[in-house]
Amino acid sequence: MALQMDAKDVVLSCVSAINREDFDAARQYVSEDMSFTGVLGSRRGRDAYFKEMEKIRLKYDVKKIFVEGSDVCLFYDLAVSGTTVFVCAWYQVREGKISTLRVVFDPRPLLAEKAA
Repeated sequence: MALQMDAKDVVLSCVSAINREDFDAARQYVSEDMSFTGVLGSRRGRDAYFKEMEKIRLKYDVKKIFVEGSDVCLFYDLAVSGTTVFVCAWYQVREGKISTLRVVFDPRPLLAEKAA
């Protein structure tokens, strides 16, 4: 019988797999019907979320973690296509999988990169 991971371990395992670009491993930590809301858009469902993750191949550099029950908040530098932005993300873990992810950051550096 496998031990159930706590919310912090679920989130950090998912982030670590994304950093390694092991998207199959990362998917196991995310519920099929997860919802993502960010400053540049939203996604509904694990497949839609990972379709985007596989395209942009971002890298997380976690700076701080806060945990309260099944809620996990990360502060991290996020590298996207040579640009780094500081992000705050709120993960909600239900039944051992990430069910909701909301991110907040200043998108101007990424938008300036697209305009160039």
